[in-house]
Amino acid sequence: MSTTSSSGQDHWSGDMLDRPELVEAFTAQLRQVLSAQADYVARIRRDAEAMWKANRPEGYSTFEAWWRHRWVTSPFGEIQAHIEKAATLTFELEARYRRGRHEIPAAREAAAQARQVPAIPGPQRTAQPKSAPRAADPPSRDFIDLIRDDGRKRSA
Repeated sequence: MSTTSSSGQDHWSGDMLDRPELVEAFTAQLRQVLSAQADYVARIRRDAEAMWKANRPEGYSTFEAWWRHRWVTSPFGEIQAHIEKAATLTFELEARYRRGRHEIPAAREAAAQARQVPAIPGPQRTAQPKSAPRAADPPSRDFIDLIRDDGRKRSA
C-alpha cells in the first residue's frame, strides 16, 4: 500500500515489499544510491588529499603537516568505508528478507500439507485414548508455583 504525501508523490513503505522482486528492486536501488554517495565521498577525499599535498601549510614540521593531513582526511576514508559496507549489507538484507518472508514460510506450508496427506492410502489408525494423568503431574497449577517448587528441588 502506498501513501501519498501532500505534494502527490508516492513513498515506499514496508508493506510494499511483500514480493521478492520488489525487495530485489529496492535493494538494487539502495545499492545504486549508496555507491553514488561512496563515489562522491571518494572524489572529495581525493581532492582534499591532493590539495593538502600540493599546498602544505607553512610553519609546520613534516610530521605535524602529515598528522594534520591525516587528521583532516581520515574521516573521509572512514565515511567512505561505512557507505561501502552499507552497500554490501544490502545483499544480506535481500537474502534474509527472501528467506524469512518467502522461502521459510513456503517450506513450512509444504511440510504442513505433507503431514495432512496420508502417506499410505488404507485404513486409518485411530488414536488410542490416553490413560489417566500420572500422579507425578499435578493437575492445573499456577506457573509461579511450579517455578518455586522447581527452585526448591534444585536447592535441596
